[in-house]
Amino acid sequence: MSCRPMPAAPCGGAKVSTKLDLLGNLVRKVDVLAIGGGMANTFLAARGVDVGKSLCEHDLVATAREIEAKAKDAGCEILLPVDALVAHEFKANPGHRVVPVGEVAADEMILDAGPMSVAAVVLKLDHVKTLVWNGPFGAFELPPFDTATVAVARAAAARVKAGKLVAVAGGGDTVSAMNHAGMADDLTYVSTAGGAFLEWMEGKPLPGVEALRKG
Repeated sequence: MSCRPMPAAPCGGAKVSTKLDLLGNLVRKVDVLAIGGGMANTFLAARGVDVGKSLCEHDLVATAREIEAKAKDAGCEILLPVDALVAHEFKANPGHRVVPVGEVAADEMILDAGPMSVAAVVLKLDHVKTLVWNGPFGAFELPPFDTATVAVARAAAARVKAGKLVAVAGGGDTVSAMNHAGMADDLTYVSTAGGAFLEWMEGKPLPGVEALRKG
């Protein structure tokens, strides 16, 4: 891995449209960009995967392809789910199954990343020194669709404790997800700044930071 400032960045959440600037900036700064949540469905659709009735911004598949092209040019690996927890209903503890992402039925929705996807992300943690995390991997508010987020949070926290990783997380849903996983106090830093954290990740100047630099 190279020594760029933010070698790995998991990015999740519901929509690509709310994080276009974030994704565009990250692919130029990180070695690995793991995309989860509803956002991953748009990227999967851009690769020709049928995501059933999952949350997906089909009108942004061309944008997703552009982001993937920028990532390739920048030497950034985009990591998407290879399997998923799917269900017919968006509620806690519905009937669900784990399937490869290419086998989602037309009446099913992807609600979390599957175990093979989690294993791939955790494996990457062994090869990076810095982790910047924004967004959950699934509908973590509804069990069992918190599984991937909790598993990756625990893996990151274990590496922080061992002195092998610097892990920074931020954004409203991300803070909630880390608290849900019980790992908020075990990461290197969890930002409660919300929008300001996202603007920083997008590469935008922050007035307070700029003032300190000038001072």
